[in-house]
Amino acid sequence: MKCFHCGKRVEFKQRIGFREVCPECDSALHVCLNCDFYDPAFNNQCREPQAERVVDKDRANFCEFFVARSKTEPRSPALPGDVRAKLEALFKKR
Repeated sequence: MKCFHCGKRVEFKQRIGFREVCPECDSALHVCLNCDFYDPAFNNQCREPQAERVVDKDRANFCEFFVARSKTEPRSPALPGDVRAKLEALFKKR
């Protein structure tokens, strides 16, 4: 998995503990942003329906459903440039 904060690849032979930190930037690793269930498009930004709500997605938590993110790309794809420009023009302050 890659650390959400610095992007460094982190290898673990067993489950990531609640207090594990990235060896490069010392950020917590047991966070929603490093979890395979994290998805901004879902309710509470989590695909696990039984998980309790976590407000700070970048802070360590005690979620029992945590699974280290296997894919490194973000869940929600970025908007293409022309679509982003149209949206910015639509919502531009006058």
